[in-house]
Amino acid sequence: MANSIHPSAYIAADAVLGDNTRVGAFAVIESNVIIGANCTIGAQAIIQPFVKMGDGNVVHPHVVLGDLPQDTSFKAETVSWLQIGDHNVFREGFTAHRASVANAATSIGSGGYFMNNSHVAHDCVIGDKTIFANNVAIGGFVEVGNNVFMGGNVVAHQFCRIGAYAIVQGTTGLNMDVIPFTLVGGRPARHFRLNTIGLRRAGITGERYKVLETAFRLLRAQASLEELKDTPELMQLKQWLAVKSKRGLHGFMSTTVKSRHTDE
Repeated sequence: MANSIHPSAYIAADAVLGDNTRVGAFAVIESNVIIGANCTIGAQAIIQPFVKMGDGNVVHPHVVLGDLPQDTSFKAETVSWLQIGDHNVFREGFTAHRASVANAATSIGSGGYFMNNSHVAHDCVIGDKTIFANNVAIGGFVEVGNNVFMGGNVVAHQFCRIGAYAIVQGTTGLNMDVIPFTLVGGRPARHFRLNTIGLRRAGITGERYKVLETAFRLLRAQASLEELKDTPELMQLKQWLAVKSKRGLHGFMSTTVKSRHTDE
């Protein structure tokens, strides 16, 4: 199908737009941009050079994608990228910067939802089906796994890692890593328990959940996980823990972790 482009929009001559893409009033799409099919670019949104975007993305008004990294040593002529997957929603005022390293990319996966005024800094890697609530801001080189929920006004220091299926309580400040499958919050931030609701929604129940529950208790006790059954989630957890952290891990609550899980 043909694209629908408002007459006031500016689109660079070499920009590539997929089929059935709509571009709103006063939107700007600059040079060296590739946009997939069935995307919507809202009014006054700006897509800077060196952005690659997949299919079915919705970019709301006043979003800015691919601007220069906020790194005082970055040279504007450096070629780096912002790469975006498919079927994401970027709400009003969202910003994402391209990488600070030549020929590298800030990466956002597929199926994410990024609410008003949230921000992804240079060189970050964001997984699939991740949600950023309003005003979430993450620093450079942060890694966010699949199916993570970041509550409103969460901030993350550069080089932090937030593991898959984690949930971060609103207004939490992260300056260390967040273990996959867990709930983190408080000031200072601490691991409270497993992300029970998120795991249940993902179908991680029964024996698979119990293995994770035991693993979390063993981690609190600084004990080995080697005797546990290797479920897919435990293997993922082990692989994540095996990567050397640049920030260390947030602490644990001193009280005994109590299960809030049911299989219903």
